[in-house]
Amino acid sequence: MDVIHFPEDARPSRWVDPVLALGNFDGVHRGHRKILDRLHRVAVERGATSVAMTFDPHPPRVVRPDKAPALLMTKAQKLEAIADAGVQGAAIVRFTPELSRWEPETFVRTVLVDWLHVSEVWVGANFLFGHDRTGNFSMLRDLGARYGFKAEKIDPVRYKDFVVSSTRVRRLVSEGRMDEAGALLGHQYYLDGTVMRGDQRGRTIGFPTANVCTENELLPPHGVYATTVRVGAIEHASVTNVGTRPTVDQSGRTVVETHIFDMDADLYGRSIRVGFVQRLRDERAFESVEALRAQIDADCQRARVLFGRLSL
Repeated sequence: MDVIHFPEDARPSRWVDPVLALGNFDGVHRGHRKILDRLHRVAVERGATSVAMTFDPHPPRVVRPDKAPALLMTKAQKLEAIADAGVQGAAIVRFTPELSRWEPETFVRTVLVDWLHVSEVWVGANFLFGHDRTGNFSMLRDLGARYGFKAEKIDPVRYKDFVVSSTRVRRLVSEGRMDEAGALLGHQYYLDGTVMRGDQRGRTIGFPTANVCTENELLPPHGVYATTVRVGAIEHASVTNVGTRPTVDQSGRTVVETHIFDMDADLYGRSIRVGFVQRLRDERAFESVEALRAQIDADCQRARVLFGRLSL
């Protein structure tokens, strides 16, 4: 997938009549996938180039940094998910204080028309843009008619009684409701990271762990989770503790450590992906290492039963 940035990069000459999906796409949840799937289908039908446009940094980081949410994905994860949806290009707009003050028409003329030469733009039903978010879909459609592109919108995707949104997914992750978050995302909530050398205490009690250093901003709340771990192309069942390990460590530092079932390999320095399936319990201090070992064994047994039902 081609990736370009505004304003420094030119539009690739091989992009033909770009059909654009416009949004933040944090999490690339079911609602985002609906837009991206439609984008891909329309582009194929027309022999056009499918392009997703997003912003970096996330606009709230610029316009209201004190209220900016933790993101569900890193930039690399987002681009990977967009590419997996079959999109051919990504156009990333450098979001600056100056750009945040542009009126909606300035953004459309400068970015969509003069830079990308779009033929069609797809957005979610509640998409807002421009200074103080004064631009909406009706304005985008009118500006499209003026500047020679078509504007279309996708109705929201609903799960049970509510609309799927990045905000709702963040709330579920923050509450440890990982199975519900996964249902809205259409995939497990996951962290990518590098396995770092720890104190190897888990190995001494029979449960070696991979200590994961991650750039993901939003960690699930402290606790023990049934998880999957992808190493290379292979996915493994596991349990993961997010927390401070109060039984064996008094530093108070939050760590992510994963015990991978039936695996004995040197993972130091390897990149892995930890996917959160279901919360098993709160993190707590135990009276002894032996009690901790017994609880970890029980956690593993419970996770194995869960994975048996899921046919992992």
